[in-house]
Amino acid sequence: MKKLPYILVVFLMLFSSKEIVAQKDSIAQQRKARKLLRQGNELYNKKQFTDASVAYQKALGNNTKYDKAAYNLGNALYQNSNFKEAVPQYELTAETAKDKFTKAEAYHNIGNAMMEQKQYQPAVDAYKNSLRNNPNDDETRYNLAVAQKLLEKEKQDNKDDKNKDNNKDNNKDKDKKDKEGKDKDKNKDQKDGDDKDKKQDKDKDDKGDQDKDKDKDKKQDPKNNEKKEDQKPKPQQGKMSPEQVKQLLESLNNEEKKTQKKMNAQKAKGKKVKQEKDW
Repeated sequence: MKKLPYILVVFLMLFSSKEIVAQKDSIAQQRKARKLLRQGNELYNKKQFTDASVAYQKALGNNTKYDKAAYNLGNALYQNSNFKEAVPQYELTAETAKDKFTKAEAYHNIGNAMMEQKQYQPAVDAYKNSLRNNPNDDETRYNLAVAQKLLEKEKQDNKDDKNKDNNKDNNKDKDKKDKEGKDKDKNKDQKDGDDKDKKQDKDKDDKGDQDKDKDKDKKQDPKNNEKKEDQKPKPQQGKMSPEQVKQLLESLNNEEKKTQKKMNAQKAKGKKVKQEKDW
């Protein structure tokens, strides 16, 4: 039982020594951080902003909650036009700073960095936060008014661009519809023309068929045949072929022989006129 208090005493001594060492290390780091901060400030005043940024970053490496080092690092980055990288450093200062004036300055610089990036809504919010911590800062109030005016202009420009795009889209739709209408009318005119040509061809074919039918009827019409027969030359009366003349002469000779006998008996009677036949 006597060993227990002894062990407890040893444990307390060891814990206390570690805590003392940690405190010493923390104090040493804080001192080193302050030293690096001063070096960074000297470089900053010489406008060596890149080297100053390195010194401030080393100071934060020794003390991550060193708000002054974070604020000065933000300023050095800002001076090098690294506005986007500067914002997180100002935000760290705004979160860790214990007094309102430091917070107000951090928010003010956040607003300035946002303005440089033309991010007007975040700038307006930052200036408002700065004025909440320091309502009497006229410079912040002026910057807020400028940011609000630029934000309003941005919204109006976006609205105009949107309307312009909508009008452009509407015009495209209208042009498309007009084109479709013209194409439709063109197709309709072409179709009407084709129908007209087809109708003319059909009428022509019908007329041709009618003419053919007429010629056919003409051929089949007996009157037309009669007319054609009438138009054919008929043999004229009193004209015979040589063969017919020969036959007639022979017949006449025969008749003459017959009549000669009768004439002898009847000399007082005249000759009869022979009627020619219609061959």
